[in-house]
Amino acid sequence: MARYLGPSCRLSRREGVDLEFKSGLRSIESKCRFSKLPGRFSEQKTKPSEYCTQLREKQKLKRTYGLLERQFSIYYKKSLKLKGNTGENIFKMLEQRLDNVVYRMGFATTRAEARQLVSHRLILINNNYVTIPSFQVKAGDIVKIKQTAQSQSRIKTSLDLVVNKGIPEWLEVDKGKYSGVFLRSPNRSELSSDINESLIIELYSK
Repeated sequence: MARYLGPSCRLSRREGVDLEFKSGLRSIESKCRFSKLPGRFSEQKTKPSEYCTQLREKQKLKRTYGLLERQFSIYYKKSLKLKGNTGENIFKMLEQRLDNVVYRMGFATTRAEARQLVSHRLILINNNYVTIPSFQVKAGDIVKIKQTAQSQSRIKTSLDLVVNKGIPEWLEVDKGKYSGVFLRSPNRSELSSDINESLIIELYSK
């Protein structure tokens, strides 16, 4: 499975927002100065073009969920075939990724860590092992941590941190049983307002 292996802080600085690559134990703002772009971009003073603005929105969304270009373009193509708003469809498919659901439920402090839990065969869906991070979780599916992994300190620490972060309304989590239920797909209004998905659709429509 292809994935980005470079410095995560650099990506957050490039997009000017916290892409949630760091855990709650390590404040990203202690190292990342969002006001200063990395490398040669730090001296860019001209007003960004329309294309640049659209590209930045796409990169922001793609990097937030830890996807590469080819993976993200597949989601866009699939969203075109679904009923409803294309941008909202993309968000729903990204939120239904198993690695994202594991992260949202608080079993991992970052999406990268959640992806690792999945690929290391520590996550069960309806009592069946699933090792594909991009697996689409459906309404009613039960997500559970493997019993032998429930004693891992990183999982316990993550569940303690999620108390402050909060569990999304479309999920239900039982900390004592190390399991959760995916109740439904989230509405667009329940997700980040920092990303303008219409700009992404305009970019791909060219």
